[in-house]
Amino acid sequence: MIARFLAGVAALSLAIPAAAQVPTGQMGKLRPDQSQFFDLYKELVETDTSPDNGNCTVASAQLATRLEAAGIPKDWITQFSVPEHPKDGGIVVVYPGTSKTLKPMLLLGHIDVVNAKRSDWVRDPFKVVEENGYYYARGIVDDKFMSSVWADTLIRFAKDKYKPARTVKMALTCGEETDTAFNGAQYLASNKLPLIDAEFALNEGGGGRTDGKGHLVVQTIQVGEKVYQDYTLTTTNPGGHSSQPVPQNAIYEMADAIEKVRAHEFPAELNDTTRAFFAKAGAMRSDELGKAMVAISKNVNDKAALSIVDQDKAMHSMLRTTCVATTIDGGHAVNALPQHVDANINCRIFPGHTPAEIKDTLAKVIGNPAVEIAYRRDDKPLAKAPPLDPKLIGPMEKLAAKYYPGVPVVPSMSTGATDGVYTSGAGIPTYGVPSLWVDPDGNGTHGLNERVEVKAVYTARDYLFDLVKELANK
Repeated sequence: MIARFLAGVAALSLAIPAAAQVPTGQMGKLRPDQSQFFDLYKELVETDTSPDNGNCTVASAQLATRLEAAGIPKDWITQFSVPEHPKDGGIVVVYPGTSKTLKPMLLLGHIDVVNAKRSDWVRDPFKVVEENGYYYARGIVDDKFMSSVWADTLIRFAKDKYKPARTVKMALTCGEETDTAFNGAQYLASNKLPLIDAEFALNEGGGGRTDGKGHLVVQTIQVGEKVYQDYTLTTTNPGGHSSQPVPQNAIYEMADAIEKVRAHEFPAELNDTTRAFFAKAGAMRSDELGKAMVAISKNVNDKAALSIVDQDKAMHSMLRTTCVATTIDGGHAVNALPQHVDANINCRIFPGHTPAEIKDTLAKVIGNPAVEIAYRRDDKPLAKAPPLDPKLIGPMEKLAAKYYPGVPVVPSMSTGATDGVYTSGAGIPTYGVPSLWVDPDGNGTHGLNERVEVKAVYTARDYLFDLVKELANK
């Protein structure tokens, strides 16, 4: 989810000099190539791919039609789905390079979106509307922009008869937004790895943030992410008539367990990415928080610095594993003692720790063997942080200086999760690259009236196209 990069930079009210600020005003008339891109982007956004009513297979077929029309041979294109999930299909394209020594690169994106009810939105969520310098629609940010750019890039390559040195692969999949659904990236990594195997992958997860006043203040590169894991807590009891209560009560036992989870604080820790983040982002600030961030980068056990940094929820999460109760379901009648209660504990695990380790910790924290703890699902790979490889980070920074002049580029670890967990788990280092900028409120991503600034769309498209060409020849 593109919005997840905000978790890494939401607290950065960077003290950047006025000369470094980039005005984010409206676009003028679109270039012909931009208009062609918008046509593809609009069609993809207006094709409903939400889990309740959508169809990713239809969207994938539309993209295949456009790719073939641009001159990409059919045998370079693979559309895939499984019989159990016919509407959750995706598309892979392999655009051959000329080098016999360079390994391929992978462009990864997801085309499914979060549900959106027309009655809740000001505008139809599945119609692109332009107002006051913004495009509005579900998926206009997450993640149909990046998916559209990747498809558009290969279309431009084909029309220009461009031959990169490195083979460029593209995988646009369904299921990223629904953790328990069929996930196309997981399917490809587990069953079709040779089709998508690459030296590295470019993905969502990076991006820019404005100060909310029309100036871009930071671009981020996602270098790693936390491990996403849900645990189901269960308490049971014989129950009985509510007119004769007893101390042993499934709801009370669950409440006690949840309260203990709430009170538990996992220890602070750093890895290479987060150490670089706190050092670089902290040095850009002149306030107390900035000094504390730099101190943390040098000594994660600095209690005085932690007391300051931990006041910010995003930075608090970036420093440790977090677990939180998210849903609860229990009881069967208002006049009966509860017999069964389930609660979901959602954990975002700091890299280097396993779900099994955190499950054991939860059991110790709760301290009641009557509370059962089970994985909601146990088939996800562990997220692996890619290296801060200068061969990749360097071009990202160089081109960011061209398209976002004066704006710092900060490495960040996502506290959320993306499909990069599957590609990185399969041995493909996956990076969330600088891209769209959004405002401090997150632009309605996953919420109501999702929007993106028009100028952000076309600036990021140019940036990403140049980045692909640069990395395809290194």
